[in-house]
Order: sequence, then structure tokens, then C-alpha cells
Amino acid sequence: VAAVLTLAGCGTAGYGAPVAPTSMPVKSEAFISGTLAQRYTCHGAKINPPLNWSGAPSGTKSFALIVDDSSAPITPFIYWLVFHINPGSTDIQEGSLPTDARQARNSAGSVGYDPPCPSHRPGRHSYRFTVYALSKTLALPNGAPLQSVWRAIAAATIGRGRIVVSTSS
Repeated sequence: VAAVLTLAGCGTAGYGAPVAPTSMPVKSEAFISGTLAQRYTCHGAKINPPLNWSGAPSGTKSFALIVDDSSAPITPFIYWLVFHINPGSTDIQEGSLPTDARQARNSAGSVGYDPPCPSHRPGRHSYRFTVYALSKTLALPNGAPLQSVWRAIAAATIGRGRIVVSTSS
């Protein structure tokens, strides 16, 4: 529960007491009118969209990214969890992983971007692309279990930014 609450918006700033993380703007020229383009789904190129962010708080040692669907029957459904992103980074390019970044297993059990497939999950879906500024670099391996990385992100979050896009099947 603490991890979910922390990732939803409260951080611990490394001291255990919940605090609101610094807000960071997240943008993507790939999202038109708040819609996830087919290119980034299982019906298109199946690649991750480009993202950029700014306004990381002082003390940021690394970033993490979680792409999830808060409308899925089993919530949240995690499509992509990237961590160990260099603290000097301000973006993720289309179809690529930042240098030296690591990926956790997603909800499907695989490592990497699992493109959303709206027709397999009927109804309107809200896909959240959330960037976390962390107070430390996570010492976890590539392919680490989703829950382990999720808890580590929750414990180290000092800043957060999110962009939400939708699809309907």
C-alpha cells in the first residue's frame, strides 16, 4: 500500500516520512490531442514514444519511468518500467532506451516496452507516462522483478511528472 501511495504522488524523500514530490513537466510531441497514436500500440510500430521532462529537483541522482494503464481490469497494468536513467537526462527518444538505463519486468512478465493493445482490453483507457526523479541510483539489475523496482522507486521519489493520454477501442 505504501508503494502505491508513494508512486501515486507522495514520496519519502529518503527519510521515511511521506512528502509531496516536486512537480516536473513532462511532454511529448507524439501525443496529439491527448491521444496515444497507433504507432505506439500493438497495432503500429510497437515502439515507445519520445518523452522529455524538465524541472528535476536538486539532489536528483537518477530518473525512472513507469508507463501504466490505470483503466485496466488489473490496475495498474505496467507496460514499461525503466530505471537507472542518468540524472543529466531530460528525454527518452522514440523507440530507444537511454544509455545505461535498465528495465524491470512489466506486468506481462517481459523486459522492455510492452505496447498497449487497446482492442484486447475494451473501453476507454488512460495511459500514464510518469517520470520520477530519485534521490539515489537504484542498485537493481536489468530484468529485476516489477515489484522490487516499484518499491525502490517509491522509497526514493523526490520529484514526479506525468502525461496522460487516452485511447478507446
